[in-house]
Amino acid sequence: MPSRDGELRSLSEFESRNILESYGIPVVATTLAITQQEAVEAAATTGYPVVLKGCSADLTHKSEAGAVKLNLATSAEVVAAFTAIETAAAGALDGILVQPQIRGTRELVAGMIRDPQFGPCVMFGLGGIFTEVLDDVCFRIAPLSEHDALAMMDGIRGSAILGPVRGTAPADRSALSRTLIALGRIGLENDSIQAIDVNPLLLRENGTPVAVDAAIWLTR
Repeated sequence: MPSRDGELRSLSEFESRNILESYGIPVVATTLAITQQEAVEAAATTGYPVVLKGCSADLTHKSEAGAVKLNLATSAEVVAAFTAIETAAAGALDGILVQPQIRGTRELVAGMIRDPQFGPCVMFGLGGIFTEVLDDVCFRIAPLSEHDALAMMDGIRGSAILGPVRGTAPADRSALSRTLIALGRIGLENDSIQAIDVNPLLLRENGTPVAVDAAIWLTR
């Protein structure tokens, strides 16, 4: 999301999700495991299937780096995935994240970017791995009202995805509104935070949103 390479430093996904959670943004339950045994124990506590992800501030494109393993159903698969991620990341890890495999097919993106003229601006649109290709996002200057947040949902070309698509429940617009408003608050209350990227912001089958992946960039 940020374009000023070299001027910003990123937080790890674990650090980023903790900031989002502190502002009431729904995030996927996450355990940071340092050893294989900790990952196995976390997976058993979380309940299978689980996802493993490499965790490092320098690992912003985890999927491309081979540092994400999905739909792990047994402890043996967790151990194998742990080893594969360590190998792919060449040891540059703070640990490995263990998360439940979230059910949902509608991927959104949300975030915040600090504009030199207007200050914190909140972003919302269609997410997932094709965010840049789809290029279907809109922006509003913070602070946001509920009316502003709802208008953003109607302001994207693919707004129909928020409806009852193929038997899924419509998006919980109130919960989405609270998330967008909170992103604006983060920007307004933390001058050092220059950008936030929540992608995907997944809609569960019941329509409630949850941040599955997140990155935050700070001024160096």
